[in-house]
Amino acid sequence: MSLNVVTLVGRVGGEPDVRHFESGSVKCRLTLAVRRTKDVTDWFNLEIWGKTAGIAEQYVNKGSLIGVKGVLKFDTWVDRNTGANRMSPVVVVDQLNLLGSRRDNEGSQQSGNGGYSDDF
Repeated sequence: MSLNVVTLVGRVGGEPDVRHFESGSVKCRLTLAVRRTKDVTDWFNLEIWGKTAGIAEQYVNKGSLIGVKGVLKFDTWVDRNTGANRMSPVVVVDQLNLLGSRRDNEGSQQSGNGGYSDDF
């Protein structure tokens, strides 16, 4: 049996990077800061696709408190300068929860708890 599930709650580290493709697909990338202890913050790269990415584009801003559920994948590439193989962990989000209030998410048009996923 295998299991790959990641659940995180934290604050968005920057404005979402949203790309719209000719095919109609939408991809959103953002970073999430999760406080592990009082003095230690872990940073995660998130990748969101489809309708959930559109929700993130519309309602998520730098500093927004969100919860996400997804799977861990590793992006791999070859460094152009050194030729070395590189790898970066990315959480592919399939469920997004807006946890902050309207005041917390300045510019947001929705408050309260909102759960969004591609499983509509």
